[in-house]
Amino acid sequence: MSESRRPQTRKADGTISTTRKPAAVCDQHPVVSRTGPRRSESVRLAVLNAADDLLVERGFAALTIEGIAQRAGVAKQTIYRWWKSKVDILLDTLTDDAREALEWRTGDGGAEAEIRAHLKRVTDFFQEPAGQVMLSLLGHAQLDQATADALRSGFLSEQRRRDIAGLRALFGRTRDDHGIDDRTADHLVDLLLGPLYYRLLVLGKPIDEDLVNSTARFVVTLVRE
Repeated sequence: MSESRRPQTRKADGTISTTRKPAAVCDQHPVVSRTGPRRSESVRLAVLNAADDLLVERGFAALTIEGIAQRAGVAKQTIYRWWKSKVDILLDTLTDDAREALEWRTGDGGAEAEIRAHLKRVTDFFQEPAGQVMLSLLGHAQLDQATADALRSGFLSEQRRRDIAGLRALFGRTRDDHGIDDRTADHLVDLLLGPLYYRLLVLGKPIDEDLVNSTARFVVTLVRE
């Protein structure tokens, strides 16, 4: 079983279908919060699932610790013992879900095909509850510096390192491409993901197949020049 909170199955086209794991899971492995003492895994999962469910249903502004506690079936004091705020809960749920959903997967296709496949996974992720969590946190970060700092120093930095490593591994193993260094990969991550975020966050429009295909083609062309 994956470390992700929700079992995932791969569709025929390579995308990921996410189904929810029940909140009541085996309580065998206590874990340590970034913000509090040891806690049971079953309660942690119940709280994280409740938080992103309620975010999708009610939106960020209406999301409260009280509501999360009621949905998860735990005491409000229990949540505050482990998390300082709803933002901390959402950061945990985002980190958990994105770890698998946004990973770079090795294959035997060409560079452009694999980049298209990864961008499609990113697009699908934005349609999931975890993607809505990410977009909500990015929006709130524009108004709250503490949220911006936590998001950038935590999840966004970690995901960027994974994206850089994924691009370097991809171009390092494809036969018809030269490897790229970290600095080049860092710039390519901006070129690769920037159009998707611009389309969603600035224009408020869905990411279509043409954008995915043209972005993948552009990045591969730059590397091969």
